[in-house]
Amino acid sequence: MTDHYDAMETRGPAARERDLFAALPEIVARAMAAPGWARLLAGIDPKSVNSRAALAGLPLLRKSDLARRQGEAPPFGGFNVTPAGKAKRLHMSPGPLFEPQGWSADFGNGARALFAAGFRAGDIVHNSFSHHLTPGAYILEEAAHALGCATIPGGIGNTEQQLAAIAQYKATAYIGTADFLKILLDTAEKSGRDASSIKRALVSGAALPASLREEFRQRGISVMECYAIAETGVIAYESEAHEGLIVNERLIVEVVQPGSGDPVAEGEIGEVVVTTANPDYPMIRLATGDLSAVMPGRSPCGRTNMRIKGWMGRADQTTKVKGMFVHPAQVQEIAKRHPELARVRLTVSRAGQQDNMTLVAECAQDDENLSDAIAATLQSVTKVRGSVKLVPPGSLPDDGKVIVDERSGR
Repeated sequence: MTDHYDAMETRGPAARERDLFAALPEIVARAMAAPGWARLLAGIDPKSVNSRAALAGLPLLRKSDLARRQGEAPPFGGFNVTPAGKAKRLHMSPGPLFEPQGWSADFGNGARALFAAGFRAGDIVHNSFSHHLTPGAYILEEAAHALGCATIPGGIGNTEQQLAAIAQYKATAYIGTADFLKILLDTAEKSGRDASSIKRALVSGAALPASLREEFRQRGISVMECYAIAETGVIAYESEAHEGLIVNERLIVEVVQPGSGDPVAEGEIGEVVVTTANPDYPMIRLATGDLSAVMPGRSPCGRTNMRIKGWMGRADQTTKVKGMFVHPAQVQEIAKRHPELARVRLTVSRAGQQDNMTLVAECAQDDENLSDAIAATLQSVTKVRGSVKLVPPGSLPDDGKVIVDERSGR
């Protein structure tokens, strides 16, 4: 059995960076033909976006802003290059968010994730992702077809009918959530249905605890997971090494400080930002709102691309204090205005029936005048009065949190 989907997966990291950023100016130029990107990237020369540092200088498109932008300029906020009427499918995800699917084969770049999970041509794949409006089922269905697999459009619910299809077709593989796979297997066991033909699975969209993975293994099923979102397809996937998730080829992934577009150091937790080459619906620095961290080194499986630790929580930590919304970007703005500060965190609590907030900031010096100046900046930026506590460098945990709400019931 071939170990890798193609030679791209085992390129040297320097060659991969060279190839990605040689192609990026054309991707940016194509995106800027769409009015939404033209507005967001106004004044940017696409030819100048030819390095990771240059990319980091571009503004973010926050996924949390997409619903508003799409409402202002239906259906896609002006970020689609291909008109809606020329798309293959038009999807709708919770939010609501709207996404076009183009005619490109494997439009969501899922084939190599399936390949890494052991899927091969001739497999009969039971697809239990929802086929109603949302794109997840189609991202992996098209990927399975690109590998030469047949698919069963199982969808969600109707467990007995799905088991009947699995038994009749002798499905060899499964895509869907891990918890629904367990439901199928448990129901098959209780009802006497035969689901033993399933030997491999790629799961996403829900947690895969180690205990559940082991249960699947004992039932003879090898299960791996991938990280995907509607706007970009499969961002990263697991291999047989089971050491983090390997970033997909043809994507550029950054991990940045929540609330800003500044990349964090390797190993630090930050927000996942993705740039894609999708010809119909390109994404340039899409801030996903998900937290993760870059892992050092390469995967033992031989794939050489960047690895991330997987989903580690949400980056959108916006909260309301004394009736005012306070955003992570505001906290980062305070830190930028005071270069003496390292990591910062805004802690919100409640005492005496009143909201209180304290900016805890790492700083090599404990200077009362500096604390007063930071407090003034805190009030100026957030429009809410708060206190400042300076702590030695290294005191704050590296967990990606910029705002921590300690009020009960929040």
